[in-house]
Amino acid sequence: MIRWDVVKRVTSSPVVIDWLPVLVVPVVLIVDASLSSDGKPITVISVACAFIACVALALRRRVSFAVMFPLIVGGVILALWALHPGTTVVLIPMVALFELARGGDRRRSLWMSIAVAPCVLISILPFASGWPQLASLVVRNLALCLLAIAAGDILRSRRLSAQRLVDAREQETLRRVGQERLQIAREIHDLVAHAMTAINVQAGVAAHLLERNPGQAYEALRNIKHASGAALTDLRATLDVLRDPSQAAPLGPQAGLAAIAELTEGLSAAGVSVELDVERVDDVPAAVQSAGFRIVQEALTNVARHAHAASARVGVHRVPGAVVIEVVDDGIGAPGFNGHLTWDLDASGNGMRGMRERAAALGGTLDAAPVDDGGWRVCARLPVGTVEPDTVVQR
Repeated sequence: MIRWDVVKRVTSSPVVIDWLPVLVVPVVLIVDASLSSDGKPITVISVACAFIACVALALRRRVSFAVMFPLIVGGVILALWALHPGTTVVLIPMVALFELARGGDRRRSLWMSIAVAPCVLISILPFASGWPQLASLVVRNLALCLLAIAAGDILRSRRLSAQRLVDAREQETLRRVGQERLQIAREIHDLVAHAMTAINVQAGVAAHLLERNPGQAYEALRNIKHASGAALTDLRATLDVLRDPSQAAPLGPQAGLAAIAELTEGLSAAGVSVELDVERVDDVPAAVQSAGFRIVQEALTNVARHAHAASARVGVHRVPGAVVIEVVDDGIGAPGFNGHLTWDLDASGNGMRGMRERAAALGGTLDAAPVDDGGWRVCARLPVGTVEPDTVVQR
């Protein structure tokens, strides 16, 4: 039984590829000469000359056309002198030209196409009996040599096209991996920042009330336990994506705009009054739901961390083709606010940049600026289509 895997491995060996024509082409020349009426008698010397004429083919993948030119012309002349074969002698330049074109570039193929004509003429001229025969032999052999160059160039072009396609796929894979890593980084930042801010606020409340009002201090500690447990669950689900490359998304459902009320619990416990004005957005795509939730989460985290606000308002409204999300507080702003209604957006850290990136990824926009009468306003516009707004739900 034939082991095709062994055959494929052997025939793909560089040594076999280099020396196989050196062994096969002389045999073809000898057989052709023995069958041709014009061929010379087969002797030991003619057989040796046939193999010597083809030795240069072993170098066809290692040297340039300028080096191969005299070797191939000399080999053809030697084969014609020793055997006087028929049309098969053209196999010597065809094999060499095919490999040179396949391993080179388009410029080399063009130069070989130009230079092959005088090479063919020089090889055939000493053995032609007259101009009609010379012209016929030159045209026929030149056409076969040009065909070999064209075949090698086409094969090279197809190989390069396939390689470019593979490279493009690899680049696309790397781009998608980078986007997924960036998305995971955003998720982790939002989860950890919000949870740690809530825990910090509740811990401060508990420390302040521990002696004067143990009951409220105990309630603050329960809020810390709840916030840390929820953050650990979400963080574990997000990190599962990194552990299992086959997963395309974190375990469990992504938080949406309907869950915004859960984000206000920590602020309410810290004494910040939060007003919600949220329309029903059940028909909004999941990507917009998740991005909107994270934008509100980061905005409220900044309120708790930087603003020193007494109240905040969260609004989610449908407009034609988009969802508008607005978070406004009455605090003093975050680091970067200089007291003159100017804001250094570059000083707002990863949170602000993350919110802008989430909005931009969906083709939306996000603006953040101080409010004239004090406070800070974050407004995101996320495109969703042209569905009419639904009923408004006041909380």
